[in-house]
Amino acid sequence: MRPDLCLHHAGRRYGLRGPWVLRGVDLTVAPGRLVRVEGANGSGKSTLLRLLAGIDSPSEGRITGRPRTAYVPERFPAALPFTALGYLTHLGTVHGLTRAAAARAAGEWLERLGAAAYAGTPMARLSKGGSQKVAVAQALLGEPELLVLDEAWTGLDADARAEFERAVAERTAAGGSAVFVDHDPRRLAGLPDATYAVRDGRLAPRAARETVPSGPHMTVETQGPPQGQLPEDVRRTATSAEETGPGRYRLTVPAPHSDVLLRTLLTARPPWHVVSVSQPDDTSGGLR
Repeated sequence: MRPDLCLHHAGRRYGLRGPWVLRGVDLTVAPGRLVRVEGANGSGKSTLLRLLAGIDSPSEGRITGRPRTAYVPERFPAALPFTALGYLTHLGTVHGLTRAAAARAAGEWLERLGAAAYAGTPMARLSKGGSQKVAVAQALLGEPELLVLDEAWTGLDADARAEFERAVAERTAAGGSAVFVDHDPRRLAGLPDATYAVRDGRLAPRAARETVPSGPHMTVETQGPPQGQLPEDVRRTATSAEETGPGRYRLTVPAPHSDVLLRTLLTARPPWHVVSVSQPDDTSGGLR
């Protein structure tokens, strides 16, 4: 397993005598962790993410444990001399894939994000939403160990936003980590392992809120071995897990992540049986 990514008393300023944007930052991002960063505009959130992504170097302090990292900014430079598929295929070969495997992975991600129709479109002709889908696809096709996402959902349509959330949940369930900033408090609601706030150039952990996140949820009834422990990946994805009997749990999960949770249950060893899946107000008890 890769080592933790650690910032040790890291600081960043621009210019030898410029003001400090960040200072004294200590942060550890372990494999499998999902971290949310909050703060007002201009507080230093993007600077922190650029340090984590390796785009900027700290002006003081140090960073250790560099994983393979993919970065998605709010605005992606679309004026590149490629088509969408050509660009992603090129990036896939940079990640070490064969050209055929890179083209296949590129096509799969464009399809998944609802951008297959843009495959042959020159990058310079893509809309903001189209270019952002390419930005997301280029980050995910190499299966990075760390995703750094700076308002990365901006410009995406609702289906693509939900699919991107599923992809982030899948990466962390598979042992990757992700750090993200987003203006929408519902983004990946209920999933982050930790939330930090940037204020006055300093980073501080924010106490977890006990409220159930807003938005549609699913209820999943599952049965495992009588003495079985619920898989950790399931606990990470679910908003809540109530034990209702020996090896039996009632799980609540945000609707966009229900397929991730179900896949994790069904592929666990030993496997867990899905008894029912329902909306909170559904009393049929059947699989929907």
